[in-house]
Amino acid sequence: MPVALVTGASRGVGRGVALGLASEGFTVYATGRSIDSADLPASITRLNCDHSNDSDTDRVFGRLARDGGELDLLVNSASGGYERMTENGEFTWPQPFWQQPAHRWAGMMDAGVRAAFVASARAAPGMIARRKGLIVNISFWAAQKYIGNAIYGIAKAATDKMSSDMAHELRSSGVAVVSLYPGLVRTEAVMEAARGGWLDISNSESPEFIGLVIAALTRDGQLMERSGQIVVAAQLAHELHVPDVDGKQPIPLTLASV
Repeated sequence: MPVALVTGASRGVGRGVALGLASEGFTVYATGRSIDSADLPASITRLNCDHSNDSDTDRVFGRLARDGGELDLLVNSASGGYERMTENGEFTWPQPFWQQPAHRWAGMMDAGVRAAFVASARAAPGMIARRKGLIVNISFWAAQKYIGNAIYGIAKAATDKMSSDMAHELRSSGVAVVSLYPGLVRTEAVMEAARGGWLDISNSESPEFIGLVIAALTRDGQLMERSGQIVVAAQLAHELHVPDVDGKQPIPLTLASV
C-alpha cells in the first residue's frame, strides 16, 4: 500500500485528507499538536508533533524510517495563526497589517510555510532515491486576491512560490510538487459559522473530498505535467471524475468567484 504523511491532521482539512486517503487504501501517518484526541480511526497512525519545532519533525521521519515505510506522498496541511481570532474582545482577523497581532505572523509563516518547507526537505531525499513521489502543499486563493488580511495572503503566496521552485529543483528526479486549493470545506469551524447563519455552504466540500482528490492525483498520468502548478481541488475532481462523499460534484471556485 502507498504510504502518506499528512501534517496538521488533528482537525479541519488535514483530518479530512487523512480520512480520504485511508479510504483509498493508503497507509496514513497523521501528525498534529493535538492528534492524540483527534477523531480518527485506529488504522491511521497518530504522531504527536509540533511542526514549528524541527526536532519534532525529525522524530516523525525517524518513526517512518523505523517502520520501513517508503514515503509516497506528503501533504503539508499544518498551519497556525487561526487560534486566537478574538483578543480583548476584539475580532482581529480582518485588521490591517499594522494592527495584526505578532502571533499571527509566527503561526502562519513558522507553523505553516516554514513547517511545510522543513517537512518537504526531510521527505525529498527518499523520494529522489526512488525517483517517484508527490508533495502537496495546501494553499488558497488568498495568494492571488486579497482575502481576510495581509499575513494570510503573504503565507499563501509564499506557499505557492515554494511549490513552484521545489518542483523546478525536483523535476529531473521524477518527484512532483503542487499547491492545492480547496474550496469552502465543511470543517468544524465552517459548520459552526453555517449554523450561525454566517455562511452559505450549498457549494461546499467535505474534508474527506480533498483526500479523495489527492489520492486521484497520485494516480494521474499527467502528474509530472502538473508539477509546479496550482491545482484547484474541485476542478481536478471534474477532470478525474472524483465525486464528493455525498455523490455531489462541487463547483470549482475561481479568482472571480472566491
